[in-house]
Amino acid sequence: MASPTSTIRNLEESVKIPLLKQSLTAIFSQYGTIIDLVAKKNLKAKGQAFVVFDSPQAAEQAIKEVQAFPLFDKPMVLAFAKTRSDATVKREAGEDSQEFEAHKRRRLAERERKQALAALESQRHASTAAAPQADAAKATKKSGGLKSTAPAAAPQIPDEYLPPNSTLFLQNLPDETDSDTLTSLFGRFDGFKEVRMVPGRKGIAFVEFEQLEGAIGAKEGIGGMTLGDKVVKVTYQRQ
Repeated sequence: MASPTSTIRNLEESVKIPLLKQSLTAIFSQYGTIIDLVAKKNLKAKGQAFVVFDSPQAAEQAIKEVQAFPLFDKPMVLAFAKTRSDATVKREAGEDSQEFEAHKRRRLAERERKQALAALESQRHASTAAAPQADAAKATKKSGGLKSTAPAAAPQIPDEYLPPNSTLFLQNLPDETDSDTLTSLFGRFDGFKEVRMVPGRKGIAFVEFEQLEGAIGAKEGIGGMTLGDKVVKVTYQRQ
């Protein structure tokens, strides 16, 4: 299905972002009104950009005519975006609409899911690289008549990159924090269900929501907030 957003890949990574955006604007503005143009300098986004037009027809014409056009000596690779952009949803549904808010939550959940998978894959590679050293250590112990009983450590995703789910895990809470305090903080988010304190443990708690979207919104809204003299850490519950 045609989309008003075109993805552009194979861009020259050494070009400064302002110059890149200026050049892309000059090229693509010939095909229609540009609603948004996104190009970032972070590592994962290097070499690519997104152009959001006011209609799918404009994007389609641009893709056909600009495909393989050399920009800074590299042929551009164009395609329709697989998902709707923020600018498109905002334009069609309105910035304050529930549809736009739901769109942002879905995008955030997908981004966090990809971060979790990337973190797990990175740990798997690290474990694979460490395997020869572990084998050597086992051989040394074996030659000395010692037998290791420790199980092999499985890769574990860091808290910050756990995949989204409907339960949040709170850490670094002030010792005096109680259920009522947390309910007043998290109860304003859609789908709030309950706060679960941990008996005998200070500084941590769980907050459960009816749906994933509520947990995502609460994590973004509360994470990093200062409560008392502590910065609250909010992650998803490890499952």
